[in-house]
Order: sequence, then C-alpha cells, then structure tokens
Amino acid sequence: MSDSPRRLPVPLPLIIAAGCVVAAITFGTRSTFGLFTLPMTEDLGLTRETYGMAMAIQNLAWGIAQPFAGGIADRYGTARTLAFGAVLYALGMVLMAYSDTGAMLNLTAGLLIGVGIAVASFGVVMAAFGRVVSPQKRSTVFGIATAASSMGQFLFAPLGQAFINAFGWQSALIYLGALVLLVVPLSSLLRGRSESQPGEADIGFMTALSQALGHNSYRLLVIGFFVCGFHLAFINVHMPAYLVQCGLSPEVGSWSIAVIGLFNVVGSLASGYLGGRLPKQMLLASIYFTRAVAIGIFLLLPVTEATAYVFSAAMGLLWLSTVPLTAGLVALFFGTRYLGMLYGLAFLSHQIGSFIGVWLGGFVFDVTGSYSLVWYLGILLGLGSAIIHLPIREASAPAMLARPAE
Repeated sequence: MSDSPRRLPVPLPLIIAAGCVVAAITFGTRSTFGLFTLPMTEDLGLTRETYGMAMAIQNLAWGIAQPFAGGIADRYGTARTLAFGAVLYALGMVLMAYSDTGAMLNLTAGLLIGVGIAVASFGVVMAAFGRVVSPQKRSTVFGIATAASSMGQFLFAPLGQAFINAFGWQSALIYLGALVLLVVPLSSLLRGRSESQPGEADIGFMTALSQALGHNSYRLLVIGFFVCGFHLAFINVHMPAYLVQCGLSPEVGSWSIAVIGLFNVVGSLASGYLGGRLPKQMLLASIYFTRAVAIGIFLLLPVTEATAYVFSAAMGLLWLSTVPLTAGLVALFFGTRYLGMLYGLAFLSHQIGSFIGVWLGGFVFDVTGSYSLVWYLGILLGLGSAIIHLPIREASAPAMLARPAE
C-alpha cells in the first residue's frame, strides 16, 4: 500500500476539520437522549422499559444500517450519504417530540433516528478519513475523529439539559434537531468515494465480505466490540436516572455525561497515538479490563457528586478509545476499499450490545427497582472482552492483498 495519499479535491486539514464537526454534532446530539428519560417518562406516563426499548431499537437500527451506510458511502460518495442521514436524523428528532406512546417512540426515537445516526455517523466520517491519509497516520486521525465525537458529547450534554430546563423537553428535541441540519452544508467538504489503493486487491463487495467473515482475528474483534456497545449505551441512557435515584440532581447526571465526553477527548487522542506505536489488540484488551475494574470500584464506593464525576472521568478515558483501535485494525486487515462496510459490520455487533444494554437496564430496573444486576453484568463482559482480544493477530489479511502480475 502506498504511503502517500492520492491528490485531494479539498485540502486535507479542511476535510479533517469538517469531519470532526460532523462527528461532534451527530454524536453529541445522540448523547443527550439519556437526559430525556425522566422528563418524558414522567410527563407521558411511560415506564423506563418503554423508553429504554425505544433507545434500544435506536441502537439496533443504527447498527443494522451502519454496514449499508458505509457501503453506500464507499460506492456513491460520503457527501450525499451524510447529507441524507442528517435530514433523516433531524426529522426523527422533531417527530420524537410529538411521540406520546411507546409505539410512536419506537418508530421515531428508535427506527428513524437510529437509521439517521448510522447514515450521518462518525463511522462514515472515518471511512472518508481512511481513504485520504497514509496507513501510518490512520490510527491518529481516527483518534482525532473520535475525540471530536467526544467533544460533541461534552458540549451537547449540558446544552441539552439547558434546553430542557429553559424550554421543556419537546422544544429541546426540536432545537437539537435543527442543529443536526448543520451537517448538510459541512458534508460537501467530505465528498469523494473509496477506490482500491496500491497494494490492495480489487475484489467485489460480496467477495470482500465473505473473506472478512472468514478471518479469525476480524471475528474476534467483532465479538469484542459487542461489549463496548453494551457499556456505552447502558451508561449513557441510564446513568443520569441512576444518579437521581441515588439522591443526586439531574444536573449532576448531565454533567457526568459531559465529563465522560471531555475525558474521552484525551482517551481517544491517546488511543489513536498509541495505536500507531503499540499492538492495537493489547491496547483494546487493557481498555476492557480497566473498564471492568472502574465499574467495580464505582459500585463499592458511596454515590456522591465526587464519585460520580471521578467515575465519569475514568470511563471517559476508556469510552470511545476502542474506536480508533478497532477501525485501525479493520483497515489493517482489509485495506480501505470496503472500510466503511467492514467497519460498519463490526459496528453492528457494537450496536447489538447497545440494544441489549439499554433495554436490559430498563427491564431490570422495572422488575427489581435497581440497576445493580446490569452493572455486575458489565463487569463480567468487560473481563470476557479483554480475554477475547488477546489472540487477535495484527497483520493484513493475505486474501485482501493485490496479487503480483504474472
């Protein structure tokens, strides 16, 4: 594979800046949904499980749509894909504001927003970054994109709470939806589609998919990414309500989510930097193991503002730090021609974990009045994922390399 990226229609710094803003807006908006748990369920008379199911469907729809969104961007271009996704995302936000039943929430907050996030997500942005930077710089640039997503979480969590306090939850959803539409003009700076690079085999879509699914290290990576989704979705949606249950204010919940986002800027940048210098699979194993330890310590300590913020800071360092490493391994295994699709398939596993984490959190709370069982399950899954990553081999898949001319 060539060390020099091909000539670009837009300067590289502008591409990276636009992609980072897109990632910040789309992920930042999505991170506010946990703040709506209490006001929407109390105002509409819904259960936590009902709201959790809508969020679970959102995560699952996001995951199912992500490989298709990545494949469409690979083939038809990033700009049109992102713009369409942003419109769909914003429409879902507006319709969610007028959804007063579980079925309507499943359709709007669940299906519509989930697909919109997939089509306008940082997964598509990272595929665009992957094709314009050299292999040596990919992990770092993926870390920058992930850090931008986290900065969006830091900015949008308190902004979302401020909108709710000032205007009510319905208007807050509409205003946040309007902000998502900023992605449409920004997407034009990310135009372009993936092509086979020097050293990569020029194979078909289905052949690439089949060979990827037959690659043992890729399969282990996909399985491990499930746990990342479980942790993130459960904490993002249910921790604000959990902290209120423990006697803290809703503002502590919103700032806890913001602290996660702020510290994940550091975690993502560090992960991207280290991923270019240390074995990625060992870094991933360390991240999952440390998550399990952090959750265990949090459960042993009294829940106060201080422990909530310290736990949020620790989880923030580990939050999306898995993403540049996972995307970097996918690009290393298979090249960039089908990076959007193959990373999207790994992300589907992540979102299946998200679906289970969000739904199970609501279900367990409604049945037991506590989130404890899900916290303990999160510890066990973190330890299991750490073990799964150890056998992964950090090397290109031979079938994806170009054959020398005879």
